[in-house]
Amino acid sequence: MDRQVEGRDTPDYLWSVKHVVPFLKVDQGLAEEADGVQLMKPIGGLDELLARAAAKNVFGTKMRSVVKLADTAGIDAVIAQQFAVGRQILDAGLMPIIEPEVDIHSPEKEAAETLLKSAIHVQLGELPTGTRVMLKLSLPTEDGFYSDLIDHPGVLRVVALSGGHPREEANAILARNAGMIASFSRALTEGLSAQQSDAEFDAALDTAIDSIFAASKA
Repeated sequence: MDRQVEGRDTPDYLWSVKHVVPFLKVDQGLAEEADGVQLMKPIGGLDELLARAAAKNVFGTKMRSVVKLADTAGIDAVIAQQFAVGRQILDAGLMPIIEPEVDIHSPEKEAAETLLKSAIHVQLGELPTGTRVMLKLSLPTEDGFYSDLIDHPGVLRVVALSGGHPREEANAILARNAGMIASFSRALTEGLSAQQSDAEFDAALDTAIDSIFAASKA
């Protein structure tokens, strides 16, 4: 965020030149697992960081927690923490991405998703009128499971993380969930290598982007 590209601040370059909406990662990693979840570590200096980001025209932020088991207390704690920090981000004039990742390998994934969605609805109901957040969620076990969140007036977008699914599988699941769009990282970089030539790298990245875009608009 504090660097420049071609004489422009990076967020300004991303938006003005590349037409990429700039987001800033604000969390400082995960705490040890407790109650089937990993909360975020305390985020030191957040107010100052958000003020700098707003001054540089960053649009929003992201911050990740992890849910491993269908534990009500743990999931409630994750969502409460995410939304508490989210409200702080909204007060700074930025758009928070609420990201409680459900581990795709969890033996209780579907039950955890049910608890997670319920907790999110509670917190959305407590947002000030006219306020919206973004949600970044693992691809659901049940197709269309997050449609009510997609349509919620307090939600700007629901974006999907690939969560370790191979890209082809992640795209197939995403395409069955109308209204969700991809925010893939692991699936996006699948097949990319520093050993590839520039042409090979660009071609592989183009193929990945095209397939993920098609799944997002399905």
